[in-house]
Amino acid sequence: MAAARGTTDTIIALASGSGRAGVAVIRASGARVLAILEGISGSAAPKPRMAAVRTLRDADGGFLDEAIVVWMPGPNSYTGEDVVEFHVHGGPAIVEAMLASATNSGLCRIAEPGEFTRRAFDAGRLDLTQAEAIADLIDAETEGQRRQAGRLYQGEAARTFEGWRDLLMTAMAALEASIDFPEEADIPGEINLAALEPIEALAADLEAALGDAGRLRSVREGFRVAILGPPNAGKSSLMNRLARREAAIVSPVAGTTRDVVEVRLVLAGYPVWVADTAGLREASDAIEAEGVRRALTRAEEADLRIWVFDASEGDVSRETSLGAGRMRYGGVRPGDLHVLNKADLIASAPAIAGSEDVFVVSAQSGAGLDGLERRLTQIVRERLDADEAPLVTRARHRELVEEALAAVERGLEGARIDRGAELVCEDLRLAARALGRITGSIDAEDLLDRIFSQFCIGK
Repeated sequence: MAAARGTTDTIIALASGSGRAGVAVIRASGARVLAILEGISGSAAPKPRMAAVRTLRDADGGFLDEAIVVWMPGPNSYTGEDVVEFHVHGGPAIVEAMLASATNSGLCRIAEPGEFTRRAFDAGRLDLTQAEAIADLIDAETEGQRRQAGRLYQGEAARTFEGWRDLLMTAMAALEASIDFPEEADIPGEINLAALEPIEALAADLEAALGDAGRLRSVREGFRVAILGPPNAGKSSLMNRLARREAAIVSPVAGTTRDVVEVRLVLAGYPVWVADTAGLREASDAIEAEGVRRALTRAEEADLRIWVFDASEGDVSRETSLGAGRMRYGGVRPGDLHVLNKADLIASAPAIAGSEDVFVVSAQSGAGLDGLERRLTQIVRERLDADEAPLVTRARHRELVEEALAAVERGLEGARIDRGAELVCEDLRLAARALGRITGSIDAEDLLDRIFSQFCIGK
């Protein structure tokens, strides 16, 4: 949002999706919305929150459209201001003509990205985490993303953050009393350690919230799976089978895959990014070495790793091919899956087949892939499903919770070594300030501008 645009201006924008549609919703907000409605329709506003049909005309009296209009007086509207919505036929030319007619009247201007929601925040209609949840709801492409954004929008996360902030404020009040009234008999001059007992529990809660941040990031951005293994094991063929399309080049020439190739799947209602990587071996040239380096980096970053080996290459016991392969290329990580590929080239399944994390498949024919896909779906569901409301869903939240935790830990350590009530109180104040910035109860104007500028126009 441009800082120069007036916050008291009446604004208008397309609130529904762009392009052709049966109906398009154009929203206006501000003190002049009734003047806009009466100027375009030539009639008085309908009763509040009652839909009415109006014929819309331009400044020359030419027919624009026949539309349904709704007037929602403030403060009980989305923005807290007077709002009028025009439900017009969803042709791009109609929408453009309608917006042009409204702005040419001089009564309003086109809204900046996120300006409607910014006004709702300024009016106290929602807090900053709820405002961000609106953007997440709009961007949600899977059921899991929708559920997470919905929980955040209901305000449970904000209530948790504000509850933590209240704990800090209560402890600060007790500490400040010992500073301001050191001579009072019932208030000790030293640090009131009893007042800090709830803060010990708060530190644990903050740590738990940060520990859960990875799961919530995976819901928003996608669960990351890396397919790893030696050259010619069939990694690219396996990814193509999972993607159900030719996403990666398949060739019998070792080292064909030089870079990371990704496909997006939806499993258990969550986005999943599956990455095919370069074969892990001693590189023969600089380009292959870079491919191996990127593969190992992706292995380190992945939420889940699938190791693929050629089942037709002799001994595939856990102690040899699987164990040695993992130790050589990135180490052992609990929960890794193992795929013995090219089952169509062997007479019988290896003895280690059948355990929960080992699958014998043929990427060529598709045999055995159903079991692997079921296991992948199960893992994604187990790691990402949760009944509780999300807390740390964005990088901004994580940074501020980390800042709050660091301040709380400094304060607790200062209390233990008797650093002084003033310094401990200052650390708690910094922690409370960080938590307040998450919900927007304490924040800087430039941060708000940056957050709301990422919204789409009309929201």
